[in-house]
Amino acid sequence: MAQGISLKLPIQYTKEDGPYALTKTLPETVKQNLKNLVLTVKGERIMDPDFGVGLHQLLFENYDGSLEDIVQGEISKQVQQHMPFITIEEVNFLNIDQEPNKLYVSINYSIDALSLEDVLELGVEQGL
Repeated sequence: MAQGISLKLPIQYTKEDGPYALTKTLPETVKQNLKNLVLTVKGERIMDPDFGVGLHQLLFENYDGSLEDIVQGEISKQVQQHMPFITIEEVNFLNIDQEPNKLYVSINYSIDALSLEDVLELGVEQGL
């Protein structure tokens, strides 16, 4: 059976890994963990109720301030608390005015110990 670092999500069968596909590299694992952090809703993890940005939930809440500022602030706060080994370089929002029921977020980050930069791109749509 192949060596891996972590369970790859969504769970899937592969001939190489067997019943559970595995992440093979640290950058791949970090990207998956960041995606999990951004998409998890606060309260979803019972033993850690403050874990998660809840990107989908933030998109459809009514706020007085700028949605971009709120999302960026929450991402930075959650990363500092749960993934302090990465640095958020930039958070970009795409098509936020053209498609009011969709939010596209691009998170540029670096893995400090590896001096490696990467980008996580997510799209969230209302009703999904």
